[in-house]
Amino acid sequence: MITLIRKQTKTAKNDILSGLTVSLALVPEAVAFAFVAGIDPIVGLYGAFIMGIITSIFGGRPGMISGATGAMAVVMVSLIQEGNKYGLAMENPVDNLGLQWLFITLLVVGVIQITAGLTKMGKFVRLIPHPVMMGFVNGLAIVIFLAQLGMFKEFVTDDSGLILANGDGTLMKQFMSGSELWMMIGLVALTMGIMFTLARITKKIPAALTAIVVVAGIVIFCGIEVSTVGSFVREGAQDPNAGIAGGLPVLQTQLFDLIPSLNWEAMRHILPCAFLLAAVGLIESLMTLNLIDEITETRGSGNRECIAQGSANFLSGIFGGMGGCAMIGQSIINVNAGGRGRLSGIVAAISLMCFILFGSSLIEQIPIAALVGVMFMVVIGTFAWSSFRILNKIPLTDAFVLILVSSLTVLFDLAIAVLAGVIVSALVFSWENAKRIRARKHTTADGIKVYEIWGPLFFGSIQAFNDKFDVKNDPEKIEIDFIESKVSDHSGIEAVRGIVNKYEDAGKTVILKHLSSDCKKLLIKRNIKFEQIIKTDIDDPRYHVVSDTAGIME
Repeated sequence: MITLIRKQTKTAKNDILSGLTVSLALVPEAVAFAFVAGIDPIVGLYGAFIMGIITSIFGGRPGMISGATGAMAVVMVSLIQEGNKYGLAMENPVDNLGLQWLFITLLVVGVIQITAGLTKMGKFVRLIPHPVMMGFVNGLAIVIFLAQLGMFKEFVTDDSGLILANGDGTLMKQFMSGSELWMMIGLVALTMGIMFTLARITKKIPAALTAIVVVAGIVIFCGIEVSTVGSFVREGAQDPNAGIAGGLPVLQTQLFDLIPSLNWEAMRHILPCAFLLAAVGLIESLMTLNLIDEITETRGSGNRECIAQGSANFLSGIFGGMGGCAMIGQSIINVNAGGRGRLSGIVAAISLMCFILFGSSLIEQIPIAALVGVMFMVVIGTFAWSSFRILNKIPLTDAFVLILVSSLTVLFDLAIAVLAGVIVSALVFSWENAKRIRARKHTTADGIKVYEIWGPLFFGSIQAFNDKFDVKNDPEKIEIDFIESKVSDHSGIEAVRGIVNKYEDAGKTVILKHLSSDCKKLLIKRNIKFEQIIKTDIDDPRYHVVSDTAGIME
């Protein structure tokens, strides 16, 4: 009993400390992604809180952190811009119509994701090949790294201090220079050095949290002028009085207030965006779940995570949050800091809200450099460095898929990258299996030619299967033995039926041996004559055919 209490106490301590660490990293991330989407930072922070608290309590992967993410923010941009443009062009102009469209979209996203969980679609993440997973991890590490480079930029202002804008309306930025740049680099390096050293001395103290506190203390007590979370928010809002908890407009939204926004023009933009957001959110969440499973050597529930993600996005739409999905960077920070239970995610979400409501003055003093250093360490820990060692030791096609997924993750988004990787892997698998079908041939003493088929018979191997037979020159009696072959799908069934018909059209007799009961049933269903053609043996194989289970043979 005492051992159990000590174990629970230690776990709770790790969860609380890691949750506090993660909450510090959530603030600038949520603010930055809100700026990417073109909405007020407070909307991103509310979304991060709602996503974090709901998925931590009800999600399928304890220790995984959810919040506002860049992958979803990029998709939201066009929707919000179109909505705002349409709102200003209306007979009675409506401000922030794009934001209202976003909230309606999140309601639809929630329904789609909950449906995916209820229909057990979360399990399909287990079918993602390992090269796709490695490519996803590498691509995401590069994306996280590139996102941090934006923190080395500063806004371009005019003589009055007003931030200038580009031609497309985005705020103008340029890379830091001089002492400001070197100070930023030095603080980032100091943060990384503290984390690297402390992690090797002891695991009892969270390295990320310690590094943030130490670097923040140095900056505050030494009076060093650097970019902080507070200045980051104020500059992005173009309001010198703005802050995390004040100075920014909070949209008080209710479901009934959004109904007037619904019309054909709105739905034409909302529905495609909702399906894309749902797909991006689920893929990133389930891939992150799979990665955390590997790190912790435990197994989460993909279907439960789908339902939790959908519920959180639905509530974000109702209460005016940005929505989001699982965050791989923060999840790895949490797990590496010892946060393995639901308490870590709950603490992170509640701490985030407390920072917004009560501790904004403290959190605003944290240097951006400290948070960038933490994220750089996450990049180093996330990237699959082993992929360089094994690249020339794995099949060429697997290496191609790994590089393809990494590149597409950086160039486009996670959903496109994973989908492309899975498709290429499936095509390669089909092609390789299509080449494996063989036919051993011999003629018995009584003149019967026997074809012993070896390998899978499916849509990809049909042509090779048909090429094995010499209908014109074969004797009057043919025997096709499937003892070492498996007829996998409807195309395979049709290939068997087709070759039998060819022999019968040539006036020859065919006997089929060692077909599974499913194959027999499906062939007889198509033509009763197969009752005489198929020979039943006691050692017939047993397996299901895809077309039978899918119910498409009728």
